[in-house]
Amino acid sequence: MSAIAGIFNLNKEPINLQHGQALMTALQKYPADDIQIWHSEKVFLGCHAQWITPESVSEQLPFYDYERQCTITADAIIDNRKELFEKLQVEPSLQKHITDSELILLAYYKWEEEAPKHLIGDFAFMIWDQKQQKLFGARDFSGSRTLYFHKNQENFAFCTTIEPLLTLPYIEKKLNEQWLAEYLAISGMIDAVDSSITPYKNIEQIPPSHSISVAENKVTLKRYSYLTQGRRLKLKSNDEYVEAFQSVFQEAVTSRLRTHRKVGAQLSGGLDSGAVVGFAAKPLHMENKRLHTFSYIPPDDFKDFTPKHIMPDERPFIKNTVDYVGGITDYYCDFKGKNSYSEMDDFLEVLEMPYKFFENSFWLKGMFEKAHDEGIGVLLNGDRGNFTISWGSALEHYAILLKRLKWVSLFKELSQYSQNVGGSRLRRIPIIAREAFPIIDRYFPLGTPYKIPILISPEFAKKTGVYKKFDEYDIGQNGWYSYSNIYETRKKHFSDVFQWNASNTLAAKLSLRYSLWKRDPTNDLRVIRFCLSVPEDQYVQNGMDRALIRRSTENFIPDNIRLNQRIRGVQGADWLHRMIPYWDRFKNELQQLRTDKRVLEYIDNQVLETALIKVEKGVKPENFSDPDYKVLMRSLIVYRFIKKFS
Repeated sequence: MSAIAGIFNLNKEPINLQHGQALMTALQKYPADDIQIWHSEKVFLGCHAQWITPESVSEQLPFYDYERQCTITADAIIDNRKELFEKLQVEPSLQKHITDSELILLAYYKWEEEAPKHLIGDFAFMIWDQKQQKLFGARDFSGSRTLYFHKNQENFAFCTTIEPLLTLPYIEKKLNEQWLAEYLAISGMIDAVDSSITPYKNIEQIPPSHSISVAENKVTLKRYSYLTQGRRLKLKSNDEYVEAFQSVFQEAVTSRLRTHRKVGAQLSGGLDSGAVVGFAAKPLHMENKRLHTFSYIPPDDFKDFTPKHIMPDERPFIKNTVDYVGGITDYYCDFKGKNSYSEMDDFLEVLEMPYKFFENSFWLKGMFEKAHDEGIGVLLNGDRGNFTISWGSALEHYAILLKRLKWVSLFKELSQYSQNVGGSRLRRIPIIAREAFPIIDRYFPLGTPYKIPILISPEFAKKTGVYKKFDEYDIGQNGWYSYSNIYETRKKHFSDVFQWNASNTLAAKLSLRYSLWKRDPTNDLRVIRFCLSVPEDQYVQNGMDRALIRRSTENFIPDNIRLNQRIRGVQGADWLHRMIPYWDRFKNELQQLRTDKRVLEYIDNQVLETALIKVEKGVKPENFSDPDYKVLMRSLIVYRFIKKFS
């Protein structure tokens, strides 16, 4: 893993080496095992390396191939090494020592600009092709690694992070109002629909699933990866689907254990992280290695106010998984004294942009810090699981059965589902009917739907034309997709690359700060393609939602976790409780915000004032999901970020 940087002079002038050194100096805030540079007359490349895999130890990066006259600098772990060795006909005696960056170069020699299509893993890289006088690079399909760039008439500069680029004398630090408009107008966790822009006017980024080519004073971005549902997989039995899943998922997990350090995993009491841990422990055991798990728990003084089907403290389930799987050293982290407000400035420094996942911010960062202290090189997680391995919502599937008038199947499934979940099957029929026929909600709405008020000021929205741009992505003025159908939502999740940016930007930058790599087997291309090919009746059957992963984890995780359909863990339910000691400071800063004319150009003052009324009444931890509190936290995060441009 590395932070990479470079400059390509587009004019005839030689590069200014001091500018390249400025980029590398700015990266010194991050830990490094090695720092190297390479330059020619027109090109400067640098690598601020953190050695994660065995092959990366003492790796030469940037690497110059004298024969082919190509130089690569890369931030990459490639997972389909065996497949690539076969395709590229690499001698078995050489395979063990070939680095991932050399493997990328070999792929480039064979497939040229089509090379990224053949790579599976987390990567961002740049290759200087001296013969073609071209700079070529790419970012992996989901943007697991970041790569920013600036272009003017004379220079092209790139870097893993934004701040080093701002040290260059020809890049002005200026707020990008188009990015901010999208950020404020989107109600969900996504930052912007345009994945090529950033909060900085003069700095762009390579979007996920895209490559970049810089030649003849022209920058070309090209999408190389599209994830769509292909041909349906047709196997003979349920057991064959389980075997096929286990094979694909085990390969994805095992390929992510490649590190010369310790292996860690984030573990909750649920299915996704439990599955990752269950599949990771066996190959580690064969190598006489332990798996180190890190779990978030509320502080001791937190009083649980949630209903019985919600579990803020998942320790009982986590310990069940740990004991059942074995070979695990487990850590339970309450991050006493940390909260969403106290960590705001540091989180903004890490991310270099505003964020929306403040409820979990302090413990997400804390997990990396704790894992770093324990010598972890790879930190596994299952963040993409809801759309891949644990896909399968029962009620939505039953709505399809209702629309197709498959009454026998529907009532059989409903009976089994009610036994698993509890309650009467009849009371679920109106819910299923509303899923099947959304027009019912239009004429007979049930209560007020939960939504976060839109933060953007109407005048700012009009000025930037943000809603007109949203039309291209099927996003309405409610700030998100108008689909009620989860199948359409899943389809858009994989087709729109902006879905990936926010969460993966966080993971990449925390990885860099704490010198460890967050790796998600549920986000493996092989796993995604497999899951998209599986028939829907494999995901919901016999009254089980998420049925494929439940069946596939038998003997991997305990049955009370595997078959649990009654209790759901919720991390972050204690975020307001944690802020009680800071409440007066929180209120005072909001009073400053409400008088800041520059911020009020962007934020809807009426929405802000409505939310402020609740703050004055005091804090109640049980209001952790109140959208008005979320509005205020999001506003404050934007306020602090904008002050950086003052």
